[in-house]
Amino acid sequence: MRDILARIAAGEVIVGDGAWGTMLIARGLKPGAPPESWNLERPDAIEEIARLYVDAGADFVTTNTFGGSPARLRAYGLEDRAAAINRAAVEAARRGAGDRAYVAASVGPSGQLLKPYGDADPDDLAASFARQIAALAAAGADLIVVETMTDLVEARLAVSAARREAPGLPIVATMTFDRTRRGFFTVMGVSIAQAAAGLAEAGADVVGSNCGNGVEAMLAIAREMRAHTAAPLAVQANAGLPESRGGALVYPESPGFFASWVPALVEAGVGVIGGCCGTTPDHVRALRDAVGLARPG
Repeated sequence: MRDILARIAAGEVIVGDGAWGTMLIARGLKPGAPPESWNLERPDAIEEIARLYVDAGADFVTTNTFGGSPARLRAYGLEDRAAAINRAAVEAARRGAGDRAYVAASVGPSGQLLKPYGDADPDDLAASFARQIAALAAAGADLIVVETMTDLVEARLAVSAARREAPGLPIVATMTFDRTRRGFFTVMGVSIAQAAAGLAEAGADVVGSNCGNGVEAMLAIAREMRAHTAAPLAVQANAGLPESRGGALVYPESPGFFASWVPALVEAGVGVIGGCCGTTPDHVRALRDAVGLARPG
């Protein structure tokens, strides 16, 4: 496959996959259980989900390693199995994707607060991210996706670790913003302008936002981010904000509604469009069709 950054530079819009948690829960993942444990216990399910997303038209599938850093696995007594968990995730995603899509290694936040807000030491988290990313790269991931970050310091630690441990692999880095009366900020107070500059400075090739918002709000975020960076942009929106219906959480945005925003996202300069919480292969299929119609030129 052609280099993903070259494809974006040539004007191609890359379609990402959708939610993994949503798909795992539908297959029996218990509340409170670490999703990453399924990489060893249920690799067949991981392979199946990857295949479903590629069949739907995804250009890349993310690995089931969002919480796969040793620092985050420590809460479940799985820190010593971090390398095996991350390796198994890449291998299962590769079996599902075959040679039809890239395997994007997911790196999520540690779940800890850095000093002075919490007890986490930056050097410890940097080492944790380095261990995870080294395992992902050694297993054959095609790119690194640092995602759902709210602390720019932690995001930069992860991006820098990716640049060191996976030299040559493209790095996508996205943060999660909330709409406030003063505009969009992460819960740690990071603005879109600060995120765009900080992620690129740390070594990210593609910057953007994922999670926390439906697709309409993501368009506003993308437009503001484009005003502050010339880097390629990535957007992976939720299928809306979850609503309680009949005692269950439901994400309200249909595949058709979700995909209807693709032309505006492309016009705003977004080069990578995928889904986050609540999105399914049906959302990705609709994205694929919409991207085909909205492709520049």
